Parts: sequence; structure tokens; C-alpha cells
Amino acid sequence: MSALWRISLLVSLFFSLVAAVCLAVLLRQASQDVGRELAAAGAVLSYLGDIAKRDPAALQPELTRHLRHVQVRWLGPGVPSREIRPQRSTLLETLLYPAQLPAPLTVQMPEGRTLQLSVDPRDEIEEVEDSLLQLLVWFGSALLLSLLAIRWAVRPALGTLNELLAAFGQVSQGRLDTRLPSHSLLEAQRLSGHFNRMVSALEYTRRENDDLTRSLLELQERERTQLAQALHDDLGQYLAGIRAQACLLQAIKDQPQLVSATARSLDDHCEQLQDGFRRLTRELYPVMLDHLELPEAIRLLAEQWQSAQGIEVRVQIDRRIPCLALHEKEQLYRLLQESLTNVAKHACASFVLIRLRMTSGRLKLLVRDNGSSSSASGRPGIGLRSMHERARALEGRLIASGRSGQGWVVYLDIPIRESCSNEDPSR
Repeated sequence: MSALWRISLLVSLFFSLVAAVCLAVLLRQASQDVGRELAAAGAVLSYLGDIAKRDPAALQPELTRHLRHVQVRWLGPGVPSREIRPQRSTLLETLLYPAQLPAPLTVQMPEGRTLQLSVDPRDEIEEVEDSLLQLLVWFGSALLLSLLAIRWAVRPALGTLNELLAAFGQVSQGRLDTRLPSHSLLEAQRLSGHFNRMVSALEYTRRENDDLTRSLLELQERERTQLAQALHDDLGQYLAGIRAQACLLQAIKDQPQLVSATARSLDDHCEQLQDGFRRLTRELYPVMLDHLELPEAIRLLAEQWQSAQGIEVRVQIDRRIPCLALHEKEQLYRLLQESLTNVAKHACASFVLIRLRMTSGRLKLLVRDNGSSSSASGRPGIGLRSMHERARALEGRLIASGRSGQGWVVYLDIPIRESCSNEDPSR
């Protein structure tokens, strides 16, 4: 059932209820009025009976012609008289007639005619019927006008609703350029404004997702290229040098000093090769998270980053940091790693503070540097967007802001459910 029909039904039911109450009140009042009128008519019959006993000739047609609620019958000579009883022919008469009516009066006139007088409330019943009919006509007219007014008032809102449904259908098909026109109604204007802002946000989010997808693909290609270059330039060269020195050992096996020097060179190459593999492995996946808790992994990352970048790092970690699940440690570690990468690339800083605290069941990570920062608001890069995605994956909140000359601040606040199991069910 549509909203218009539902409103019309409710209004009709309300008018019907009010009409029923008014009818009940009117019928009760009419019943009392009929009772009073019939009592008055009974008194008139008693009065006429007294006159008939004293002087029947005084009851002439002129005296009985205009009596109210009294039925008068003049019967000619020889016409038998019969008792007159009003008939309850309608439901209204049945409701309004009293159970006992005054007895009819029969008077024998001197000239041989017979006069019959009886109570007749039909005039009062007709008046009640007219009142009821007028009441029903008034209520019917009021109901009809109300329904027409409701339809006239609701029509613009229904038009706006149909436009909104059609617009939602277009949005569900991917047409995010759909917009609702402006309307004269204040509610319709607010609805159109909210819808247009929602669709604009969806369109902006889709563009952001498209940009993020392209950036991730480009980043993936760059990482593959860097991995290939590292394997070819560093590890490949070390392997080629090790192979050449192995061939040299066969040629100088009779020269102990050269063999010893070549062996030391082979050991150096093997150590550099091992360091290269460790560096690549650490960049691809932080293996230490399988064996260390988050505080130890953060301290190790800070030491390695400080050695590689030459930037002082101070780490402050509470002793009450709980055990975390492996996927939570991975997300936090990668987020901190990305923050330090941004510092190394853009901050020109000489000092970085890393603080990890546990307060009221929430884990809070703060990374602050003393480098240069620009407050100009532009589209965030892939690094910052990936940090926001990791914060959302942890059901937390990330704030990254900076002011010129005061460095950048990255603040992460996430809820924590302690878990001492390092097994990741997704692996």
C-alpha cells in the first residue's frame, strides 16, 4: 500500500470514528427528546380525555387539527374503531420509540361519529432523520475535501520521492553523475541536497579508489623492478664474483697465500650476499614478527633505520603492551615502516620520536619528527593512503598532520584485544 493510500485510509478511519461518536451522541439526545415529546403528547391525551368525559361535543376538528405528535382519526357512523399502535418500521424508530407508549383514546361523539386519538412520534423521528442526514452529509463533504487537500499537498512530495527512486536506480547502475534538481519545498531541497552530496562523495571515493588502484599497480611494478635490479646488480654480481674466485682457486691451488686471500674474499662475498638476501627478505616480509613481540620488533626496526639513514631515533614503549595477533603486528609494523620511509624521503629531519602506549584498552602509536613540513593540503600520496587503509583494517583512527617548520606528526589510535597467539589463520 502506498503512502498516499495509507494516509487516506487513516484520515477516513478518523472521520468515521468521529462521525460514529457524533451519531451516538445525537441518537442519545434524540432518544431523550422523543421521550419528552411523547410524555407531553401523553399529557395532551389525558387532557383531551378529561374534556371528552365532561363535554364530548367540545372536541371539534378545529381543536384537534394542529396537535403535535398526536394522531387524530374521525370515523363516520357505523365504522368500527380499532386500536391504533405506531409501527416500528425502521431501525431508527426501533431505537427511539420507548417500550411503552401512552394508551390511545377513543371518544364517541353525539352525532354518531367516533374520534380516535393516539400518540404519534413520527414527526420527531423525521426531524432526527433530517439531523442525522445533515450530519452525514457534512462529515462526508469534510472527508472528501480533506482527502482532496491531502492529495494536493502530498503530490509534490510524491513527485520528489519518484525522482529520488529513479535517481537511486541510476546510481545502482553505476551512473554516479546523477543529480536531483532543486525544488520549492524546503524538505525536498534538503533531501535533494543530501542526495547530491552523497553521490558526489561516492563519485569522489570511486575516483580515489581508481587512483589508489593505479598507484598500487605502479608501486607493484616499481617494487618488481627494484627487486629485479637488486637480484641482477647486487646478488648477481656477488654470485658471478664467487664463481670467478672458485675458478681462481682451482688455478692457484699450489699457491697457499693466494688461496688464503681468495678464500677471505669468498667469505666477504658470501657475507655480503647473505646481507643482501636478509635485506630483501626484510623488505618483502618482516620475518622477525614470527619470533618477536611488537615492542622488540619496533626497537629492531628503529636501530636498523637509524643505522641506514643516519637520523637519531628515540623509542618510548610502555611495559604494559599486550600480546597481539600476527596480522595486527604486521599492520602496525608496516604502518610504522611507512611513516619512517616518509620521514626519510620528505621531512629532512634529524630526530624522530616513536612512542607506543596502552591506555584504557586502546593502543596509541605516535611518530613525530623535527623536519620541515608544508601545511598545504593536497591529495595524499600512496604512502599516506596505505597508512589510512591499514588504520581502517585495525578498526582505528589515524591522524597525520604537520605545520611548517615543526615537522610531521602521525598518530594512530586502535582498540586492542589481547591475544598471545602468533598464528595467523589466513596463512
